[in-house]
Amino acid sequence: MDRIVHDGMMNDQRQRTCAEFERRFDRPPEWVAIAPGRVNLIGEHVDYCGGSVLPMAIERYTMIAAAPRPAAAGSASGRVFSTAVGATAEIPIGPTGGTAGDPGGDPAGAMAGAMAVSTGLPGWTHYLHGVIAGFLARGAAVPAFDAVVDSTVPLGGGLSSSASLEVALATLLAAVSDTRIEPLDLALLCQRAEHDFAGVPCGVMDQCASVLCTADHLLLLDCRSLTATQVPFAREDLLVLVTNSNVRHALNDGEYGRRRSDCEQAARVLAVPLLRDATLAQVEAAREALGPRVHARARHVVTEIDRTRRAADAIAAGRWAELGLLMAESHASLRDDYEVSCPELDLLVDLAAAERGVIGTRMTGGGFGGCTVTLVEAAHAQAVMDRVAQEYRRHTGRECTMFTTRPAQGAMIQTTPRPA
Repeated sequence: MDRIVHDGMMNDQRQRTCAEFERRFDRPPEWVAIAPGRVNLIGEHVDYCGGSVLPMAIERYTMIAAAPRPAAAGSASGRVFSTAVGATAEIPIGPTGGTAGDPGGDPAGAMAGAMAVSTGLPGWTHYLHGVIAGFLARGAAVPAFDAVVDSTVPLGGGLSSSASLEVALATLLAAVSDTRIEPLDLALLCQRAEHDFAGVPCGVMDQCASVLCTADHLLLLDCRSLTATQVPFAREDLLVLVTNSNVRHALNDGEYGRRRSDCEQAARVLAVPLLRDATLAQVEAAREALGPRVHARARHVVTEIDRTRRAADAIAAGRWAELGLLMAESHASLRDDYEVSCPELDLLVDLAAAERGVIGTRMTGGGFGGCTVTLVEAAHAQAVMDRVAQEYRRHTGRECTMFTTRPAQGAMIQTTPRPA
């Protein structure tokens, strides 16, 4: 995407979110927190096995405009309006076992009390409630606040809309409560919110990408040591094309958890702490002990970790054809060994791979629907988009939605001018 166009879209979203806040709460916001979604170029379903991943932040954002809640408003809560849902929810800030601004409270009790209250809130607020509970458990003095949430990150497309929401709120709360928290700790707090409050046993990649990514770089993240290396995305003539199949998926429906359970079983059989510690030779030698399904899951993980490291090296050395082959191998492994693709994703990959100017393409995200990621030369991007959309419609009767992006900047907080 042209940088001027991107900056204009980002500013439009910011103005829209601030205007909605003023309309609903009769005063301007004091802060705007911004957190991007992410797309993973390669390294899928290995983060919770301690492997390496290669995501980037995308030029699609969750923004939260907020201001302290007037004292006359009463209860200690966050009053949050979501433009996506079109509804307001009250999220309590002082759960049983600890209160806002009470560092001497019981952190475990505060978390447990918050979880109990959260069960009565709408599903979209669970991510927010988990982040608030995380700050309370740290002893942060979280004030009552009003907020408007607006997002351009596609929902259910595997682009980390939930992580961007968590990270945006955590970035906001760090500012409003004057809490010093390291970026990695903030990402881990958000991951725990998703585990404990949304019921999704996700790895840490999504939250780390939304927090740690920098513009015009990919993030090579070791998900065990949490060592992060910025990999320059040097070719300015390349774009990342994200194509949403518009087949919706939900990661808390059990399939994601079953894949993770299979990986844990494989690690036990192979007697390694995490599946990342296994070699392909070990996996193949244990084929019978693992059984067909778990063997296939383990084979995907160990080969995908290797592909990710090789992909980072290929990008650094400018070996783009090699990267394209690695992306193709990754998709085949996700389709056949990990069984998280679907016919619509396979079709999108096949269609894009046949087009001029495409370097590589694969499914991305949790799978069972969602998006593909395609590396394409900018000069051919529009033609590729037009052709893929036309053929996808012809084969499926569905519309796919697409956008191009460059690697974007991670989470940030902005203050808004106060009226004179």
